[in-house]
Amino acid sequence: MTHPDTLPMPVWRDELEHEYAGLTARMERQVPCLEWSWHLPWIDAINRLKAQRGAVIMAHSYQSPEIFHGVADITGDSLALAQQAATCAAEVIVMCGVHFMAESAKILAPGKTVLIPDLDAGCSLASSITAADVVALRARHPGVPVVSYVNTSAEVKAESDACCTSANAVEVVEAMGTEQVIFLPDRYLGSYVASKTKVELLLWHGRCEVHEKFTAQQARHARERFDAKLIAHPECPPEVWAEADFVGSTSAMTRWLAKENPPRVALITECSMAENLRSQFSHIEFFKPCNLCPHMQQITLQNIYACLRDRRHEVEVPADVATRARAALDRMLAIGRHEAV
Repeated sequence: MTHPDTLPMPVWRDELEHEYAGLTARMERQVPCLEWSWHLPWIDAINRLKAQRGAVIMAHSYQSPEIFHGVADITGDSLALAQQAATCAAEVIVMCGVHFMAESAKILAPGKTVLIPDLDAGCSLASSITAADVVALRARHPGVPVVSYVNTSAEVKAESDACCTSANAVEVVEAMGTEQVIFLPDRYLGSYVASKTKVELLLWHGRCEVHEKFTAQQARHARERFDAKLIAHPECPPEVWAEADFVGSTSAMTRWLAKENPPRVALITECSMAENLRSQFSHIEFFKPCNLCPHMQQITLQNIYACLRDRRHEVEVPADVATRARAALDRMLAIGRHEAV
Protein backbone atom coordinates (compact mmCIF):
# COMPACT_ATOMS: atom_id res chain seq x y z
CA MET A 1 0.00 0.00 0.00
CA THR A 2 1.14 3.53 -0.76
CA HIS A 3 1.50 5.75 2.30
CA PRO A 4 -1.04 8.63 2.15
CA ASP A 5 1.74 11.20 2.39
CA THR A 6 3.35 9.86 -0.79
CA LEU A 7 0.22 9.56 -2.92
CA PRO A 8 0.59 11.23 -6.32
CA MET A 9 -1.31 14.48 -6.66
CA PRO A 10 -4.56 14.01 -8.62
CA VAL A 11 -4.47 15.58 -12.05
CA TRP A 12 -5.96 19.07 -12.28
CA ARG A 13 -8.82 19.39 -14.74
CA ASP A 14 -9.93 22.83 -15.93
CA GLU A 15 -13.52 21.63 -15.59
CA LEU A 16 -13.13 21.52 -11.81
CA GLU A 17 -13.60 25.28 -11.52
CA HIS A 18 -17.01 24.99 -13.16
CA GLU A 19 -18.08 21.72 -11.51
CA TYR A 20 -17.26 23.00 -8.02
CA ALA A 21 -18.11 26.68 -8.51
CA GLY A 22 -20.77 26.65 -5.79
CA LEU A 23 -18.51 24.94 -3.25
CA THR A 24 -15.65 27.28 -4.13
CA ALA A 25 -17.85 30.31 -3.48
CA ARG A 26 -18.90 28.93 -0.07
CA MET A 27 -15.29 28.23 0.88
CA GLU A 28 -13.96 31.73 0.18
CA ARG A 29 -14.12 32.73 3.84
CA GLN A 30 -12.85 29.41 5.20
CA VAL A 31 -9.96 28.39 2.98
CA PRO A 32 -7.33 30.66 1.35
CA CYS A 33 -7.57 30.56 -2.45
CA LEU A 34 -4.05 29.17 -2.85
CA GLU A 35 -4.87 26.27 -0.53
CA TRP A 36 -8.20 25.67 -2.24
CA SER A 37 -6.58 25.10 -5.63
CA TRP A 38 -4.53 22.34 -4.02
CA HIS A 39 -7.50 20.79 -2.16
CA LEU A 40 -9.92 20.75 -5.07
CA PRO A 41 -8.33 17.90 -7.12
CA TRP A 42 -8.28 15.73 -3.98
CA ILE A 43 -11.93 16.58 -3.25
CA ASP A 44 -12.89 15.63 -6.79
CA ALA A 45 -10.89 12.37 -6.65
CA ILE A 46 -12.51 11.39 -3.33
CA ASN A 47 -16.03 12.19 -4.51
CA ARG A 48 -15.53 10.07 -7.63
CA LEU A 49 -14.03 7.18 -5.66
CA LYS A 50 -16.72 7.10 -2.98
CA ALA A 51 -19.35 6.87 -5.74
CA GLN A 52 -17.50 3.89 -7.20
CA ARG A 53 -17.24 2.25 -3.78
CA GLY A 54 -20.85 2.96 -2.79
CA ALA A 55 -19.52 4.58 0.38
CA VAL A 56 -20.75 7.41 2.54
CA ILE A 57 -18.37 9.84 4.23
CA MET A 58 -19.27 11.17 7.66
CA ALA A 59 -17.47 14.15 9.21
CA HIS A 60 -17.53 15.47 12.75
CA SER A 61 -17.95 19.20 13.34
CA TYR A 62 -14.27 19.46 14.31
CA GLN A 63 -13.05 18.36 10.88
CA SER A 64 -11.32 20.93 8.69
CA PRO A 65 -13.53 22.83 6.20
CA GLU A 66 -12.21 21.13 3.05
CA ILE A 67 -13.34 17.79 4.54
CA PHE A 68 -16.50 18.96 6.29
CA HIS A 69 -17.84 20.84 3.24
CA GLY A 70 -15.85 19.26 0.43
CA VAL A 71 -16.31 15.49 0.72
CA ALA A 72 -18.66 14.71 3.63
CA ASP A 73 -22.14 13.38 2.86
CA ILE A 74 -23.27 13.52 6.49
CA THR A 75 -21.97 15.95 9.11
CA GLY A 76 -22.68 16.48 12.77
CA ASP A 77 -21.74 15.39 16.24
CA SER A 78 -20.42 12.02 17.31
CA LEU A 79 -23.57 10.21 18.42
CA ALA A 80 -25.67 11.73 15.64
CA LEU A 81 -23.16 10.36 13.13
CA ALA A 82 -23.33 6.90 14.72
CA GLN A 83 -27.13 6.97 14.51
CA GLN A 84 -26.91 8.00 10.85
CA ALA A 85 -24.57 5.06 10.27
CA ALA A 86 -27.31 2.73 11.47
CA THR A 87 -29.97 4.21 9.18
CA CYS A 88 -28.11 5.21 5.99
CA ALA A 89 -28.30 2.98 2.94
CA ALA A 90 -24.53 2.69 2.36
CA GLU A 91 -22.76 -0.50 3.39
CA VAL A 92 -19.36 1.23 3.65
CA ILE A 93 -18.89 4.17 6.04
CA VAL A 94 -15.78 6.33 6.26
CA MET A 95 -15.75 8.04 9.66
CA CYS A 96 -13.83 11.33 9.57
CA GLY A 97 -13.44 11.76 13.28
CA VAL A 98 -11.64 9.99 16.10
CA HIS A 99 -11.53 6.31 16.99
CA PHE A 100 -14.30 6.18 19.61
CA MET A 101 -16.67 7.71 17.03
CA ALA A 102 -15.90 4.95 14.54
CA GLU A 103 -16.48 2.38 17.30
CA SER A 104 -19.85 3.92 18.14
CA ALA A 105 -20.84 3.75 14.47
CA LYS A 106 -19.85 0.08 14.35
CA ILE A 107 -21.77 -0.66 17.56
CA LEU A 108 -24.97 0.87 16.17
CA ALA A 109 -24.39 -0.49 12.64
CA PRO A 110 -22.75 -3.89 13.25
CA GLY A 111 -23.47 -5.22 9.77
CA LYS A 112 -21.70 -2.37 7.97
CA THR A 113 -18.05 -1.82 7.15
CA VAL A 114 -16.74 1.15 9.15
CA LEU A 115 -13.41 2.63 8.08
CA ILE A 116 -11.33 5.36 9.70
CA PRO A 117 -8.65 7.20 7.67
CA ASP A 118 -6.10 7.15 10.52
CA LEU A 119 -6.12 4.55 13.28
CA ASP A 120 -4.07 6.85 15.50
CA ALA A 121 -6.78 9.54 15.59
CA GLY A 122 -7.52 9.20 19.29
CA CYS A 123 -9.02 11.27 22.12
CA SER A 124 -7.52 12.38 25.42
CA LEU A 125 -10.80 11.70 27.20
CA ALA A 126 -11.20 8.21 25.76
CA SER A 127 -7.60 7.34 26.66
CA SER A 128 -7.92 8.72 30.21
CA ILE A 129 -9.90 5.71 31.47
CA THR A 130 -9.99 1.96 30.87
CA ALA A 131 -12.54 -0.78 31.44
CA ALA A 132 -10.41 -1.98 34.36
CA ASP A 133 -10.68 1.48 35.93
CA VAL A 134 -14.49 1.27 35.72
CA VAL A 135 -14.51 -2.19 37.30
CA ALA A 136 -12.33 -0.87 40.14
CA LEU A 137 -14.62 2.11 40.68
CA ARG A 138 -17.64 -0.18 40.90
CA ALA A 139 -15.87 -2.29 43.51
CA ARG A 140 -15.06 0.85 45.50
CA HIS A 141 -18.64 2.16 45.27
CA PRO A 142 -20.93 -0.90 45.21
CA GLY A 143 -24.42 -0.25 43.91
CA VAL A 144 -23.61 3.18 42.47
CA PRO A 145 -24.52 3.36 38.75
CA VAL A 146 -21.96 4.42 36.16
CA VAL A 147 -22.75 7.03 33.51
CA SER A 148 -20.07 7.40 30.84
CA TYR A 149 -19.69 10.22 28.36
CA VAL A 150 -19.81 9.03 24.74
CA ASN A 151 -16.16 10.17 24.44
CA THR A 152 -15.03 6.78 25.73
CA SER A 153 -13.92 3.48 24.26
CA ALA A 154 -16.32 0.65 23.49
CA GLU A 155 -14.84 -1.30 26.42
CA VAL A 156 -15.64 1.52 28.87
CA LYS A 157 -19.15 1.88 27.49
CA ALA A 158 -19.60 -1.87 27.98
CA GLU A 159 -18.82 -1.52 31.70
CA SER A 160 -21.28 1.38 32.13
CA ASP A 161 -24.96 1.46 33.02
CA ALA A 162 -25.69 4.26 30.55
CA CYS A 163 -23.93 6.65 28.23
CA CYS A 164 -24.58 10.37 27.93
CA THR A 165 -23.71 13.36 25.81
CA SER A 166 -22.90 16.87 26.95
CA ALA A 167 -26.45 17.87 26.01
CA ASN A 168 -28.35 15.17 27.91
CA ALA A 169 -25.93 14.40 30.77
CA VAL A 170 -28.12 15.95 33.48
CA GLU A 171 -31.17 14.09 32.24
CA VAL A 172 -29.34 10.75 32.10
CA VAL A 173 -27.78 11.21 35.56
CA GLU A 174 -31.16 11.99 37.14
CA ALA A 175 -32.79 9.05 35.34
CA MET A 176 -30.53 6.67 37.28
CA GLY A 177 -32.79 7.32 40.29
CA THR A 178 -29.99 7.25 42.86
CA GLU A 179 -28.44 9.77 45.25
CA GLN A 180 -24.99 9.12 43.80
CA VAL A 181 -23.71 8.47 40.28
CA ILE A 182 -20.20 7.68 39.06
CA PHE A 183 -19.69 10.10 36.15
CA LEU A 184 -16.89 9.41 33.66
CA PRO A 185 -14.43 10.54 32.45
CA ASP A 186 -14.46 14.36 32.02
CA ARG A 187 -13.99 16.16 35.33
CA TYR A 188 -15.01 19.56 33.96
CA LEU A 189 -18.15 18.30 32.24
CA GLY A 190 -18.91 16.37 35.43
CA SER A 191 -18.54 19.55 37.47
CA TYR A 192 -20.90 21.36 35.11
CA VAL A 193 -23.49 18.57 35.41
CA ALA A 194 -23.08 18.57 39.20
CA SER A 195 -23.94 22.29 39.23
CA LYS A 196 -27.26 21.48 37.53
CA THR A 197 -28.49 18.56 39.66
CA LYS A 198 -28.90 17.49 43.27
CA VAL A 199 -27.40 14.08 42.48
CA GLU A 200 -23.92 13.68 43.98
CA LEU A 201 -21.41 12.89 41.23
CA LEU A 202 -18.28 10.86 41.82
CA LEU A 203 -15.88 12.20 39.21
CA TRP A 204 -12.89 10.83 37.32
CA HIS A 205 -9.80 12.94 36.52
CA GLY A 206 -10.10 12.98 32.69
CA ARG A 207 -9.93 16.22 30.74
CA CYS A 208 -10.19 17.19 27.09
CA GLU A 209 -6.77 18.41 25.97
CA VAL A 210 -8.42 20.96 23.67
CA HIS A 211 -10.91 22.51 26.08
CA GLU A 212 -8.85 22.36 29.29
CA LYS A 213 -6.40 24.91 27.84
CA PHE A 214 -8.89 27.77 27.77
CA THR A 215 -8.68 30.41 30.49
CA ALA A 216 -11.02 33.01 31.92
CA GLN A 217 -8.53 35.68 30.86
CA GLN A 218 -8.81 34.58 27.21
CA ALA A 219 -12.58 34.71 27.45
CA ARG A 220 -12.59 38.19 28.97
CA HIS A 221 -10.12 39.42 26.35
CA ALA A 222 -12.38 38.20 23.53
CA ARG A 223 -15.36 40.02 25.06
CA GLU A 224 -13.50 43.26 25.72
CA ARG A 225 -11.39 43.37 22.56
CA PHE A 226 -14.08 42.35 20.06
CA ASP A 227 -17.33 43.10 21.94
CA ALA A 228 -18.23 39.47 21.27
CA LYS A 229 -20.72 37.12 22.88
CA LEU A 230 -18.99 34.17 24.51
CA ILE A 231 -20.12 30.61 23.89
CA ALA A 232 -18.30 27.84 25.78
CA HIS A 233 -18.38 24.05 25.76
CA PRO A 234 -18.92 22.46 29.21
CA GLU A 235 -15.64 20.56 28.80
CA CYS A 236 -13.94 23.91 29.52
CA PRO A 237 -12.78 24.77 33.07
CA PRO A 238 -15.46 26.21 35.38
CA GLU A 239 -13.89 29.69 35.40
CA VAL A 240 -14.47 29.80 31.63
CA TRP A 241 -18.17 28.91 31.83
CA ALA A 242 -18.53 31.66 34.46
CA GLU A 243 -17.51 34.22 31.81
CA ALA A 244 -19.72 32.80 29.04
CA ASP A 245 -23.06 34.06 27.76
CA PHE A 246 -24.00 30.51 26.87
CA VAL A 247 -22.64 27.07 27.79
CA GLY A 248 -23.67 24.02 25.82
CA SER A 249 -22.92 21.16 23.46
CA THR A 250 -21.88 21.76 19.87
CA SER A 251 -25.45 21.19 18.66
CA ALA A 252 -26.79 23.52 21.33
CA MET A 253 -24.25 26.19 20.31
CA THR A 254 -25.55 26.07 16.74
CA ARG A 255 -29.15 26.42 17.88
CA TRP A 256 -28.21 29.33 20.17
CA LEU A 257 -26.55 31.14 17.27
CA ALA A 258 -29.63 30.67 15.10
CA LYS A 259 -31.92 31.94 17.86
CA GLU A 260 -29.86 34.84 19.24
CA ASN A 261 -28.20 35.92 15.98
CA PRO A 262 -25.37 37.90 17.64
CA PRO A 263 -23.20 40.11 15.39
CA ARG A 264 -19.92 38.87 16.95
CA VAL A 265 -19.10 35.62 18.71
CA ALA A 266 -16.10 34.01 20.36
CA LEU A 267 -16.65 30.27 20.18
CA ILE A 268 -14.65 28.76 23.04
CA THR A 269 -14.18 25.30 21.60
CA GLU A 270 -12.31 23.56 18.76
CA CYS A 271 -11.25 25.96 15.96
CA SER A 272 -12.63 23.99 13.02
CA MET A 273 -16.17 24.24 14.37
CA ALA A 274 -16.11 28.02 14.04
CA GLU A 275 -14.67 27.72 10.54
CA ASN A 276 -17.44 25.33 9.51
CA LEU A 277 -20.16 27.53 11.00
CA ARG A 278 -19.05 30.54 8.96
CA SER A 279 -20.84 29.24 5.87
CA GLN A 280 -24.09 28.74 7.82
CA PHE A 281 -23.87 32.07 9.66
CA SER A 282 -22.09 34.27 7.13
CA HIS A 283 -23.39 37.45 8.78
CA ILE A 284 -21.75 36.59 12.15
CA GLU A 285 -18.12 37.46 12.85
CA PHE A 286 -16.29 34.67 14.66
CA PHE A 287 -13.27 35.46 16.84
CA LYS A 288 -10.75 33.43 18.78
CA PRO A 289 -10.00 31.98 21.34
CA CYS A 290 -10.04 28.49 19.91
CA ASN A 291 -7.75 25.46 19.94
CA LEU A 292 -7.25 22.81 17.27
CA CYS A 293 -7.73 19.15 18.19
CA PRO A 294 -4.50 17.42 17.11
CA HIS A 295 -6.32 14.08 16.72
CA MET A 296 -9.03 15.46 14.44
CA GLN A 297 -6.32 17.11 12.35
CA GLN A 298 -4.80 13.69 11.62
CA ILE A 299 -7.66 13.13 9.18
CA THR A 300 -6.66 14.55 5.79
CA LEU A 301 -7.95 14.45 2.23
CA GLN A 302 -5.03 12.21 1.31
CA ASN A 303 -5.69 9.56 3.93
CA ILE A 304 -9.43 9.67 3.22
CA TYR A 305 -8.60 8.86 -0.39
CA ALA A 306 -6.24 6.04 0.62
CA CYS A 307 -8.82 4.71 3.08
CA LEU A 308 -11.44 4.50 0.32
CA ARG A 309 -9.06 3.17 -2.32
CA ASP A 310 -7.67 0.34 -0.17
CA ARG A 311 -10.59 -0.15 2.26
CA ARG A 312 -7.95 0.33 4.95
CA HIS A 313 -8.31 0.71 8.71
CA GLU A 314 -11.55 -1.19 9.25
CA VAL A 315 -12.85 -0.75 12.80
CA GLU A 316 -14.09 -3.86 14.61
CA VAL A 317 -15.63 -4.22 18.07
CA PRO A 318 -15.72 -7.69 19.71
CA ALA A 319 -19.29 -9.01 19.77
CA ASP A 320 -19.54 -9.34 23.57
CA VAL A 321 -18.20 -5.80 24.07
CA ALA A 322 -20.48 -4.40 21.37
CA THR A 323 -23.58 -6.01 22.91
CA ARG A 324 -22.95 -4.49 26.34
CA ALA A 325 -21.88 -1.12 24.94
CA ARG A 326 -25.01 -1.06 22.79
CA ALA A 327 -27.11 -1.61 25.93
CA ALA A 328 -25.54 1.47 27.56
CA LEU A 329 -26.18 3.56 24.44
CA ASP A 330 -29.74 2.25 24.12
CA ARG A 331 -30.47 3.11 27.74
CA MET A 332 -29.43 6.70 27.05
CA LEU A 333 -31.53 6.85 23.90
CA ALA A 334 -34.54 5.49 25.76
CA ILE A 335 -34.28 8.23 28.38
CA GLY A 336 -34.98 11.04 25.96
CA ARG A 337 -32.97 13.75 24.28
CA HIS A 338 -29.88 12.47 22.50
CA GLU A 339 -27.73 15.24 21.10
CA ALA A 340 -24.01 14.57 20.84
CA VAL A 341 -20.79 16.23 21.97
